[in-house]
Amino acid sequence: MDTQENLVGKLQSRSFNANKALNSAAIFWFIVAVIGQWFFAYYIAVFYGGTLVEGNLAAWTKRMIHGFVEGDYLGNSFVLLHILLAFVITFGGPFQFIPQLRTKAKTFHRWNGRLYTATALLISIGALYMVWAREAVVGGFFGQLAISGNALLIVVFAVMTIRTAMNRNFVAHRKWALRTFLVVSGVWFFRVGFGLWIFLNNGSAPGSTQDLTGPFDMFLYFANYLLPIFFLELYFRAQEKGGFISKIGMAAGLFILTFLTGSGIFMAAQIFWLPNL
Repeated sequence: MDTQENLVGKLQSRSFNANKALNSAAIFWFIVAVIGQWFFAYYIAVFYGGTLVEGNLAAWTKRMIHGFVEGDYLGNSFVLLHILLAFVITFGGPFQFIPQLRTKAKTFHRWNGRLYTATALLISIGALYMVWAREAVVGGFFGQLAISGNALLIVVFAVMTIRTAMNRNFVAHRKWALRTFLVVSGVWFFRVGFGLWIFLNNGSAPGSTQDLTGPFDMFLYFANYLLPIFFLELYFRAQEKGGFISKIGMAAGLFILTFLTGSGIFMAAQIFWLPNL
């Protein structure tokens, strides 16, 4: 009897430790990602906000695939809206996944969530207009398809996030909110992925071209939102149905992903953000 009780205790202890390791790894990745996202938001505010105040909108064209086009008033309005909403969604999104705010500041969580999903929908519509109403200067037709796929997933996931919240299905709501967060972060992941590629290749970017139509560029256009979703689904599966080995393996994988994400953030900051601050 004692032997059986000891065995049950050991199994429970193993399960507890596996869950703790998986949760810790997920939190660690989230913290690193939030630091990178808020730095990106700071860059948006300082560079785009600063040049807007100065009236130097030409600087935006040098930093964006679809910047300002003379005479295209509707398109330029979408560009302005896109930049404003990019800051709102990059800065405000992570607050939705902080447990203390979710439980102790429910009103803030609800209204910030409404703002987040509304912003996600608007920014997706704006992105679709910008990539199809204007010439694909960078990325080509392949880039247009990839960006459109990202935008459509944002719309679908955001709608599902709203529906599950309205139905008070909070388990499903959490999952759809996390999916939305990752696909909304596609633009950020693109820069981080590019930074990681340069980090792994000692400062070079094989397979990338100046107009972003190289083989690596084409891979990254889709990978920047599909790979995060793939890893999230693996995390859900390990969390809900995985045994000790699956959870420990997923935790180890998340720690590796955290290192890669941090490396990509560091290089992206050196290449894209810091030179313009």
